[in-house]
Amino acid sequence: MSILDQRKLIESIHPFELLSSTTLDNLMKKIDIAYYPKDTLLISKNLPSIAFYIIIKGSVAEFIDDELHNVYSAGDSFDADALIYDKSEGKFIVDEDLVCYEIKKEDFIDLMQNKKVQGYFLQNFVTRHQHLKDYDAQSDLTPFLMSKVSDMFLHTACIVDKSETIYDSVVKMKELKTSVVIVEDSSVCYVVNDTDIRDKVILGGIDVHSPIGIIASNTVISIDVNDFLFNALLLITHNEIKRVVVMEDGKIKGVLEQLDLLSYFANHSHLVAVQIDKAKSVDDLKNIQNDLKNLLIVLHSKGVKVRYITKLVSTLNIKIYKKVFGMCLDKSLHDKCALIVMGSEGREEQSVKTDQDNALIVKDGVDVELFREPMIKLNHYLLELGFPICLGNVMVSNEFWRRDVSGYKSLIDQWITSLSEEGLQQLSIFLDAKCVAGNNDLLGELTDYLHHSFHSRDDVLAHLAKAVLSFETPLSLFSSFVLEKSHNNKLDLKKGGIFALVHGIRTLALQYEIHETSTIMRIKELNNRGVIDKNFATELMESFDTLSSIRLKAMLEAKSLEESNYINPKNLQKIQMDLLKDSFKVINKFKKFMSFHFHLNMVG
Repeated sequence: MSILDQRKLIESIHPFELLSSTTLDNLMKKIDIAYYPKDTLLISKNLPSIAFYIIIKGSVAEFIDDELHNVYSAGDSFDADALIYDKSEGKFIVDEDLVCYEIKKEDFIDLMQNKKVQGYFLQNFVTRHQHLKDYDAQSDLTPFLMSKVSDMFLHTACIVDKSETIYDSVVKMKELKTSVVIVEDSSVCYVVNDTDIRDKVILGGIDVHSPIGIIASNTVISIDVNDFLFNALLLITHNEIKRVVVMEDGKIKGVLEQLDLLSYFANHSHLVAVQIDKAKSVDDLKNIQNDLKNLLIVLHSKGVKVRYITKLVSTLNIKIYKKVFGMCLDKSLHDKCALIVMGSEGREEQSVKTDQDNALIVKDGVDVELFREPMIKLNHYLLELGFPICLGNVMVSNEFWRRDVSGYKSLIDQWITSLSEEGLQQLSIFLDAKCVAGNNDLLGELTDYLHHSFHSRDDVLAHLAKAVLSFETPLSLFSSFVLEKSHNNKLDLKKGGIFALVHGIRTLALQYEIHETSTIMRIKELNNRGVIDKNFATELMESFDTLSSIRLKAMLEAKSLEESNYINPKNLQKIQMDLLKDSFKVINKFKKFMSFHFHLNMVG
């Protein structure tokens, strides 16, 4: 290996690329190349580390309490902690004849004077994991994700009391060059805009000298000045509004306009939302499907976390569901039923469209048969819009998933008493239910019944939880990826990691009667209730983000739905491979937690 190749290898290892050219030149002069035969003990509690090792060829096994903890191979490095803290909790043994670079202890300690190098090696797992992710996406990490509302220009707020006349309020509005008037009424604020003035005053005949409070009916939708801009975008998209009021320490600071926000993001998400709202037919909705996929690609390329992408996509998909629901069902029946989505859609974790998981809850006393034809039509329309058919037939076109409230309560009772595999699968699906159209109270009643029914039923919860052990994590004892020959030596991200985490957290949420449906929000709430500590919660969220991000890239590149869960680790960059390995280790840690928490070794 030439000197140039050696330098490239060192520069490819984070955080050494952060060193100045001069520092790196000096380091290269001090680096040695060493050889150690198989079974050589390099570091242990009784054998202090003499160097920082960077593997060129071969592998090294790390044992803690005689249990294999990690395996390092070509391109990996170890063990900074042994040098920094002058001790090691484990032992490092050469597993395959080793050729490596060595940075002597005193030279490594000198490098630690560099604040960036020091910061990286002194971090805990969570921070280091995030650091690697930031480094991996550094070319894409832009103000798009990190900017806050406080970074934007805010329009002056025109604030008047409810007793102010309409005329004087409009004069003040003109002087301040604002597009809305904020009307204060005790502790509540309302918004009056141009449309209110046109419809209620000019066309409605209300005297301009009347108090403005009589035409103020829309309550203020607000966001904190320190919140992220992306959340402001979600708020505007979800509520179909043109502006949000910005608050600081409980007081109105200004107004953030939709046009300013969209020009900043320039991702056309609002344009998609407007197209959905204006759609009169399924054909109109078909025309925006490419825009939705392009939006996904743009957001992902800009380094936006998958959890934010899926939240925005879910907001837009809900609009599609509502629109199709309105096309299929007579308006008089809307409040007599609830259209729910389940699975990844219900958790707001769907990005690329996967199979449909939906159901209909009908109000007790209403003939369920009234909804048969409309729901068959709804499923057909969704299929035309690119929502694939559910292979398990979990769709409103299936009468099993189209029943009244009492019928669902009976179904919940069956799930609890039968403990059949099919019943537990159906229960798992239903736990993620989210109402997207119709009467949300119907789902609320069933959720309350569900939580009440499972109160103190640890026996049933244990059977439900056991599914987290259904699939092996695709990481061997030697920390190498376990690939599936039947799928061209790829690994399944969903079965290998995402399922265990999502399902385990879902089961814990049921046990602790948590109403949130998204995995991230469930983890946060479990942490708030002391079920899992903050550090473990953060590890789980970071691992979920990593797995979801890698999967999203695979889904965008996949030629078919069957391929979308599979990746070839060889196509990942070194940092991505490290992140994936770290995430799988957290999944294994979580499986052990679930096994202990629910005593899964006792479940038949």
